[in-house]
Amino acid sequence: MNSSHSPSLRIAYLVNRYPAASHSFIRREISGVEGAGARVDRWSIRRPQSDVVDPRDKEELSKTQFVLSQGWIKIASSIGWAAARHPMRFANGVRCAWQMAESNPRSWVRHAAYLGEACFLAKKFADDGVDHVHAHFGTNPASVARLIKAIGGPPYSFTVHGPDEFDNPNGYALKAKIADAALVFAISHFGASQLMRWSATQHWSKIKIARCGVDDIYLDEMQSGPAPSAPALCCIARLSGQKGLPVLIHAAAKVRIKVPDFQLNLVGDGELRSEIETMIDALGLRANVRILGWQDSETVRQHILASRAMVLPSFAEGLPVVIMEALALKRPVIVTAIAGTPELVDGQSGWLVPAGSVESVADAMIEALTADPKELDKMGIEGRRRVLLAHDAKKNGKALYQQLLDQKGQA
Repeated sequence: MNSSHSPSLRIAYLVNRYPAASHSFIRREISGVEGAGARVDRWSIRRPQSDVVDPRDKEELSKTQFVLSQGWIKIASSIGWAAARHPMRFANGVRCAWQMAESNPRSWVRHAAYLGEACFLAKKFADDGVDHVHAHFGTNPASVARLIKAIGGPPYSFTVHGPDEFDNPNGYALKAKIADAALVFAISHFGASQLMRWSATQHWSKIKIARCGVDDIYLDEMQSGPAPSAPALCCIARLSGQKGLPVLIHAAAKVRIKVPDFQLNLVGDGELRSEIETMIDALGLRANVRILGWQDSETVRQHILASRAMVLPSFAEGLPVVIMEALALKRPVIVTAIAGTPELVDGQSGWLVPAGSVESVADAMIEALTADPKELDKMGIEGRRRVLLAHDAKKNGKALYQQLLDQKGQA
């Protein structure tokens, strides 16, 4: 089916917290989907936190509606609407919520709230003429999307990034969500394999790959440049347990022995900030390591360009977009050999190191800091080629939309 000859879909994107600095890939995907002809309604369960600093995310904020900001009176009244409109379907939704809650009393309360949110959204989507719901993450947004369908709302799809869904597939009812979905998207072949692992074989045909991508600010050839001679590295990351940042700080202490004047700029924020700052002080790294907090896209780009390499020693990931951003700017990366990362990075475009190995991270950092800039440029050129081939956000958003159109045509 050719999208240019197909009626456009009105799609409701559903995310737990949007927009956010760490969710720029969703904004880019929406832009690609809209560019392909869809009408997109942005819905977030919760309002974003204080990390909305990029002007484009601020623009998204003005376009986004928030479920919990509607108030529980409106949500409660929509429960009555759903029960009166389709009593049998509402009963099916209750049963579905109960099954996802399993036998955990705390989970019962949470899934009852999801059902209320689903009733509100089902009514809103019926009023607005929404054709399809697409949730990002297989966690609570996908739970709400599944309940919307269960009570008679539009079909849904969802994108799974990992690692949360793969760490607790039963707790997130991943198998049942896949079974009820129209389509399920993974962001890498590794992710698709995990979805296959946790679904019945008859549903494998629903599993597609929709890679995250970068936008024009990174794809423009003029935005990149040669590797700098200064001994600088950067890390762009949420300061959380998944990112392995204590490993990075201990590695930095080893790097300082060989390259005393090196600089590591850590762009991001999160729950581990105070712990990481304490480690920096304890290891005497204040002159070498700076935590800069969340920054807008232009500032992030400048930090990448000022670095010889971007380093991210994660313990658990899907396939981080910041890796694509660095490679698009012709900067090699130092990353752990986990999940989907080896599908983009190898020794030709960076350093793949074992997760949790301080020594391996330190060795790769020293190599990047002491390498001939021409060698770094060669790696960066190869990395950019790979990003252009597979991680153009506009192309990937258009491809995702086409799959939704094709699926609707087959339904």
